[in-house]
Amino acid sequence: METEIMAAENQQVNTVTEDDSQNKKEAIAVIDFKMVTFSLSGKDYAIDIMNVKEIAKAGRFTYVPNTLQFVLGVYNLRGDIIPILDLRLFFNIEVPEHTDNKLENLLILSVGEQTFGVVVDKIDKVVGVQKNRIQPPHPLFGDINIKYIAGVVEANKRLYILLDIAKIFNSRVSDEEKNRKLVKQVFTQDSISSDVSQIAARAPVQAEETGTGKNTAEPAAAEKTSAGNDKSAQELKFIAESLKNYRKFSVSPLNESWVNSRFTSWQKERGGNTQLQNETDADDFLKPFWSPYSGTWWTKEYADDIYKLLPDNTAKQISVWNPGCGKGQETYSLACVLHNRYPGSKIRIYAQDIDLLNVSNAPLLSVPAETAAGWFAPFMTKKANGEYTFTQEIKDSIMFEYHDCVNTNALPVIDLIFARDILSLLDEKGQNAVVNDFGEKIKGNGTVIIGENEALPPSAGFIEKTVGAHKAYSRK
Repeated sequence: METEIMAAENQQVNTVTEDDSQNKKEAIAVIDFKMVTFSLSGKDYAIDIMNVKEIAKAGRFTYVPNTLQFVLGVYNLRGDIIPILDLRLFFNIEVPEHTDNKLENLLILSVGEQTFGVVVDKIDKVVGVQKNRIQPPHPLFGDINIKYIAGVVEANKRLYILLDIAKIFNSRVSDEEKNRKLVKQVFTQDSISSDVSQIAARAPVQAEETGTGKNTAEPAAAEKTSAGNDKSAQELKFIAESLKNYRKFSVSPLNESWVNSRFTSWQKERGGNTQLQNETDADDFLKPFWSPYSGTWWTKEYADDIYKLLPDNTAKQISVWNPGCGKGQETYSLACVLHNRYPGSKIRIYAQDIDLLNVSNAPLLSVPAETAAGWFAPFMTKKANGEYTFTQEIKDSIMFEYHDCVNTNALPVIDLIFARDILSLLDEKGQNAVVNDFGEKIKGNGTVIIGENEALPPSAGFIEKTVGAHKAYSRK
């Protein structure tokens, strides 16, 4: 164990030295967790050493327009272009003024496949502790949101606030934690909400009724059918709860028509075992739900379909809200369609997501050569390294922002809301709040486009219109 710990330290933080002490040999014998310590506004913080690739000093970062205020720009790290974020600004900590020539203290971090740099006040050293000495977080321990704190630990007579980098950058919770939640919720009767129960009650039934509404089947057959319906309803309840826990997908009136239809086909696919046992099962169940080309570049055919769905608009500026923009492929594809559809207008897209890495990297997105050669070609430019990216006009039309759409959103009145599939990933309270926000922000002649398997309820005050195989909503 000692050899593995020392090797990990030498590989990832080769410029940081450990604190020497008189009891070093004794301490090493029990160390099973190492962290890189640093300070923010005079307080001691730490990050798991396994998330730290190296430390550095750098300045004069390359500015990137239309990024969040805590994104300082990009930096060339031995040939790799990485985004630089100021951790102080992210946590709303006051940053002292400095000249452009001042070198900043950088922690080069890795989360999954992403690499980025964060600026801190001062980098201290590597500290080794016993993992079982890490205590749960408390709001009084820091000036930051408690959800970003993994715990607190005392070492060398100093109290360190251990940051949870995975949560800060919106990584998924561990499978173990999700499984614990699933077991707790599925097998607790109170966890099955009334709305899911109502949806399950409307699941497809096998009994046939006459025109008078009376069942003509024999009593024994009727009992058998009733038992089958009860079983199907219960199975649908479990599926709804599993989707919520595995993929944060909330079954509600907004998508219940699709869920019921999918449940029928799922029964045929899976035979007697309809339960979702893991994330793979949840993904298989939801695979037909997602709108075309989610998370990928649009084809010309799909771009043409969206073009036809957009109404005439002679406004000098077209304002668009795109919550759940992901890594940016959807937003850039939409921007190109809008420039084609409204050539005389200035396009302004507010693209938002709760994944900090996605919105930070989206302005730097490169386009594969085969994609750039297609219908995107008029909006492409080639970088010095040979990669393709979008023209400055397209980039300037998009504002990528870190924002949760369920919270208050200071936007101008909007011509187009493009929110495919995002509503189903909110709980029902959040769905209602965002749909109400649609009604408040959309112009009288505005258009709302949501997921292809979602439907706005009539109470929302919108009228559905269909063009080909696609639908949009306008104000009543």
